[in-house]
Amino acid sequence: MSDKAGQVIRCKAAVAWEAGKPLVIEEVEVAPPQKNEVRLKILFTSLCHSDVYFWEAKGQTPLFPRIFGHEAGGIVESVGEGVTELQPGDHVLPVFTGECRECRRCRSEESNLCDLLKVNTDRGVMISDGQSRFSINGKPIYHFLGTSTFSEYTIVHAGCVAKINPAAPLDKVCVFSCGISTGLGATLNVAKPKKGHSVAVFGLGSVGLAAVEGARIAGASRIIGVDLNPSRFAVAKKFGCTEFVNPKDSDKPVQQVIADMTGGGVDRSVECTGSIQAMISAFECVHDGWGVAVIVGVSNKYDEFKTHPMNLLNERTLKGTFFGNYKPRTDIPRLVEQYLNKELDLEPEKFITHSVPFSEINKAFDYMLKGDGLRCIIRMEG
Repeated sequence: MSDKAGQVIRCKAAVAWEAGKPLVIEEVEVAPPQKNEVRLKILFTSLCHSDVYFWEAKGQTPLFPRIFGHEAGGIVESVGEGVTELQPGDHVLPVFTGECRECRRCRSEESNLCDLLKVNTDRGVMISDGQSRFSINGKPIYHFLGTSTFSEYTIVHAGCVAKINPAAPLDKVCVFSCGISTGLGATLNVAKPKKGHSVAVFGLGSVGLAAVEGARIAGASRIIGVDLNPSRFAVAKKFGCTEFVNPKDSDKPVQQVIADMTGGGVDRSVECTGSIQAMISAFECVHDGWGVAVIVGVSNKYDEFKTHPMNLLNERTLKGTFFGNYKPRTDIPRLVEQYLNKELDLEPEKFITHSVPFSEINKAFDYMLKGDGLRCIIRMEG
């Protein structure tokens, strides 16, 4: 244990006081970990679109003041009662969803939606006692996704922490804790394209490019990238895209454009935008008889998915996925090992286009809002 174990730690955190307003670096108090919790020292974190989405609070329940952040790498500082599989000094990736290993879903090979630790975007407190572990002058500051990694120290449920090989560079593999795993797993674990298949990927941000990587690794012969931003096409080509479609370039629905390109539709599609229209297009662009569409993006809570029932009766399959169907504690350490051993042709550094010190975290938001680059790594120690 560190010399601060069992004590309140005062540290810097980037606090969102209001929706859409720049984060403010504040001194916060981080309480000791309670039962089944760990306190982490965050070394590197990055900005994900989900952070921006909930920070803007558009179409979601606003909850402020709040400490955002959920894609990160760090070291265990101390552990609470009942934590046996983690100890101070362990290198870890906090994950926005968990794996208790005891519930029916955790014991199933077919699901990663843990009954206890499944993501809850509206919760701003710890599940054990309904209290926040962050405060400023006695005023509670809400958590985000159970991780809140925009803080030098944070509290996370032990079931949401993946212990990884300390040889793995945290400034690179931190992106495995959300975006890359989500897109990669959507393709490899859920869509499961076969060698020679055609695959369409809707949305060429970080998650979409990870889905493209998955299609390339699986041996897809045609990988069609779909995006409204043509500047993304050059980057996507480096990840394996062979063709590109901008829905704005045709009067036809994009699903018809893709069907015309492929002789009836692609074998697999992966949607990574959160746009309800993109979800419908991704489903309707797959070939009848065997096509599989996978939905990854998070839509507005009021959106409705509408398609003609014949699209299903004609043997198209629609699937959803959460975190690429990876179980956080079991699968993410394996993914990191595959990366280290070069068993997986994947380079996380390709997804990292910017790096800023923690004091300049708002620059990361500027980059994402402008569509400038992919992931921005935030260095917690300058």
